Amino acid sequence: MDILTTILSFIFVLALVIFAHELGHFGAAKSFGVKVEEFGIGFPPKLLSIKRGETEYSINAIPLGGFTKMAGEEDPEVERSLASQKPWKRLIILAAGSLMNFVLPFLLISIALMFPHDIAYGDVKVIEVSEGSPAEMAGLQPGDMITGVNNNEIKSIVDINRYIQLNLGKEISITYLREGSEFKTSMSPRWRPPEGQGAVGVTLQTENYEVVKESVSFWRAIPQGIKETFETLVLFKNSILLLVSGGTSTGGVTGPLGIAQLTGEVARAGISPLLEFAAFLSINLGIINLLPLPALDGGRIVFVLLEWIRGGKKVSPQTEGLIHFLGFALLMLLMVAVTFQDVIRIIEGGSIIP
Repeated sequence: MDILTTILSFIFVLALVIFAHELGHFGAAKSFGVKVEEFGIGFPPKLLSIKRGETEYSINAIPLGGFTKMAGEEDPEVERSLASQKPWKRLIILAAGSLMNFVLPFLLISIALMFPHDIAYGDVKVIEVSEGSPAEMAGLQPGDMITGVNNNEIKSIVDINRYIQLNLGKEISITYLREGSEFKTSMSPRWRPPEGQGAVGVTLQTENYEVVKESVSFWRAIPQGIKETFETLVLFKNSILLLVSGGTSTGGVTGPLGIAQLTGEVARAGISPLLEFAAFLSINLGIINLLPLPALDGGRIVFVLLEWIRGGKKVSPQTEGLIHFLGFALLMLLMVAVTFQDVIRIIEGGSIIP
């Protein structure tokens, strides 16, 4: 049953985020009059296909991606081709997939909030304050009970960590209780704290811990879903900046097999966590596809920008096609290598979730 849950939840989540991505390309291409030859979910061989008008719609056997096959993607001589469109139109078509991956989480997180889901509650107590840290300079002491960050009520340590990571390098206000009296102070979480210290330099402990199932009404779920999606995008941005600056990475690289394992683990926690995970994966897919790498949308965008810089002079279709082919081959090799590591971890009984 666990294996079946993993397989079904993996296919559901992956198909959902891929469909949204390809729908973005498809809708933008159609709106600009580009001929779409095939709209496919999964990679060949084909399992099922149907043709409506000039476009073939297919479901394919390998559920690791999707594609929107447009006429003349590199060749402007083809009638109604992608390559014959003006640069700004091609940029919109190429970026539309990732844009949809950034829009989808608004819907998924809002729906997730409406399902009953576990919320952790507990009193957050300061156990230790590191010497010379922002927390020490702000006057926090062991025994203080943190009740708010930036005027937001704190339910648990998870809330505090989230607000800290959202505001790296920015000043935040902390509300706390000491001997029954309420105080407020401010500090700036550090991007690269000393080893062994966190961004603000405190060790926290939860007291009176309990888990409560809650759901949010439709009218509250929509604005809260929008807020949480924007916050997730900021967390992604901060994680990338930390990685680029040599900071500590919060996770490793995993391939399709690892994502499937993680999806199964999340699915067993309920529909709400699964939808939130799908939202997270959608944002991840949107960002990855914008990377300036051959075969990805970002790589194709580079060629459009290069054409614009060169005053309209295109790279030859043969050269561009070859570069994308080589890039795709390298990505497949990387996927195989990462999947091999996933297999080893699963055989050893390891989990993605720490």
